[in-house]
Amino acid sequence: MATTAQLFEEPFDADEYIERLAWRTPGGGSKGGAEAFDPKRLLEEFENHIEELKQLDEKIQRRVEKLEHQCHREAKEFAHKVQDLQRSNQVAFQHFQELDEHISYVATKVCHLGDQLEGVNTPRQRAVEAQRLMTYFNEFLDGDLRSDVFNNPDKIKEAADIIQKLHLIAQELPFDRFADVKAKIASKYHDLERQLIQEFTAAQRRGEIGRMREVAAVLLHFKGYAYCVDVYIKQCQEGAYLRNDVFEDTAVLCQRVNKQVGEVFSSPETVMAKLIQNIFENKLQAHVKEKLDETRHSDVEQYLKNLYDLYSRSTALATKLTEFNLGSDKHTFLSKLIKSIFSSYLESYIDMERDYLRTRGAMILQRYYDSKNHQKRLIGTGSIQELKERIRQRTNLPLGPIIDTHGETFLSPELVVNLLQETRHAFERCNRLSDPSDLPKNAFVIFLLLVDHLCVEHIDYALEIGLSAIPSSDAKNANLYFLDVVQQANSIFHLFDKQFNDQLMPLISSSPKLAECLQKKKEVIEQMEVKLDTGIDRTTNCMVGQMKHILTTEQKKTDFRPEDENNVMIQYTTACSKVCAYVSRQVEHVRKSMDGKNVDTVLTELGVRFHRLIHEHLQQYSYSSMGGMLAICDVAEYRRSAKEFRVPLVLQLFDTLHALCNLLVVAPDNLKQVCSGEQLTNLDRNLLHAFVQLRVDYRSSRLGRHFS
Repeated sequence: MATTAQLFEEPFDADEYIERLAWRTPGGGSKGGAEAFDPKRLLEEFENHIEELKQLDEKIQRRVEKLEHQCHREAKEFAHKVQDLQRSNQVAFQHFQELDEHISYVATKVCHLGDQLEGVNTPRQRAVEAQRLMTYFNEFLDGDLRSDVFNNPDKIKEAADIIQKLHLIAQELPFDRFADVKAKIASKYHDLERQLIQEFTAAQRRGEIGRMREVAAVLLHFKGYAYCVDVYIKQCQEGAYLRNDVFEDTAVLCQRVNKQVGEVFSSPETVMAKLIQNIFENKLQAHVKEKLDETRHSDVEQYLKNLYDLYSRSTALATKLTEFNLGSDKHTFLSKLIKSIFSSYLESYIDMERDYLRTRGAMILQRYYDSKNHQKRLIGTGSIQELKERIRQRTNLPLGPIIDTHGETFLSPELVVNLLQETRHAFERCNRLSDPSDLPKNAFVIFLLLVDHLCVEHIDYALEIGLSAIPSSDAKNANLYFLDVVQQANSIFHLFDKQFNDQLMPLISSSPKLAECLQKKKEVIEQMEVKLDTGIDRTTNCMVGQMKHILTTEQKKTDFRPEDENNVMIQYTTACSKVCAYVSRQVEHVRKSMDGKNVDTVLTELGVRFHRLIHEHLQQYSYSSMGGMLAICDVAEYRRSAKEFRVPLVLQLFDTLHALCNLLVVAPDNLKQVCSGEQLTNLDRNLLHAFVQLRVDYRSSRLGRHFS
């Protein structure tokens, strides 16, 4: 059985259990073992072992039943014990309730007895106190202060309590009978008050916080308590302003005093508020007045800078001071202090800002034009000028004398930067110094000045000068610098637009002034675009006129009807070469001067006019066979220049022109086939006929028959 118990060791595995049992049985191992395998013996062993297991099972079952019976018995006993404990607990709880009721009863009696004792003791104490005060009052009445409390400096606290009470009593006495004693009590009252203040001041100088707290507590009931606070405030500022930075000194002082005030005074928030008010109304106000008054009339720029700096630093200081306990509404309190200092300056701020910007902008503009030795021309206004502008836009004719600016655009990046810088500072000051309700209106004033100086007086003036300087379309060797004006004007307006979005928009975004600013900006853009479009159109005409002049002067009739048809060495004519070189320069000029879609728009217009010019030019000549080949070579070169435009329409036009030129050299028998080709089939028949008529052999009846 012991062996069986060993076989049941954890973890139990039935297969393992059988294997181990067979292995332990003699003859029960494998056939290849040390003993021969004996199945009968193994069977016998299994049967015996099964019997043992049955006996073991019965034994364990009996033990389990015994333990279950014992468990049921103990459970019943435990349940009885729990019931007994519950009954005992209930009894104890009832006793506790009785004890609690008894305690409450006794406490009620004690409180009632205490009230009775207090009712008896309070009148008694009042009587004793009244008797004591009457004794001291008699001393004042007799004029002889014999009591030690009035003669011993160490009992000044007790004397102060007595004299304060006597002083209150004396206020109720009739003046005619007790004038003398009232005067004596008042004199002693003020004498003790003065001594206490002196003691407080001396303790403050020695740094004795405990003594300061004691004296302040006594003075709290005296009229001189406020004077004590004033003395403290004055004394704590001594030596605090040794540097030039009054704002930093104030922050350090308040940080140092704040902890001490909480230890000394019973209402520290009141004392701190009074200290800060004293600093603002004296130190800061005097500092601000000194800084601003010295520049208000002599140097407006410095005055505005000082006002912005002082106001910013004052508000920053107020923000630091909000960390201290100054009462329930410290933000309003500090705002009122700042307003009391700056109100007179802020009321006139926007007027001074406007006058300064107007003067400063005019000076910057005048300085620039003086540096160019340029006397600014008066640009006409009114109905006559508007009429001229309409005529100029529709006819593209220059109205008025053409001036020579020698390539000067009269647009200055440096001037623009200066104007925008001044305006940026103005917007910053406006944001800081304007009342929130006036901020959009004030920002709009600054914006109008910027528009006037930058857009009207500078950009618009430069455009007007540029338009006046554009030569007529038949001018020779004209300096077409208006594209430089366009480039600089666009760059400047981008800077203007950036300042509009970055600095003006946040100030007006939630006000009705936003619509006015956007409308004003739109008007400025439209005025600029009209003049830019007019100038670009007239410049394009000048370019075409220059090309026409080159063709007129350089192209010879013999170019396309050479005397020796068999000895032509050139690839294209001189006129073509010079026109293509000129066109390349102008295309590059346009690309440098424009941006975005404007490049394609202008180049498309220039390319179309360039094509029209060449088309009309070629129709002025008659062509021999070799001359037609030269014309094709010229058009091929023109088409190579057209590729530089990078505009599909322009290239397509020159492709068609090149195909038309093939009509000048094609054999008569092939004319119909060429005309029905892909590039010519959609063209007007008259146009095709016109080109065929340019051939010198057109008069032959044979060519006419083939074309018809």
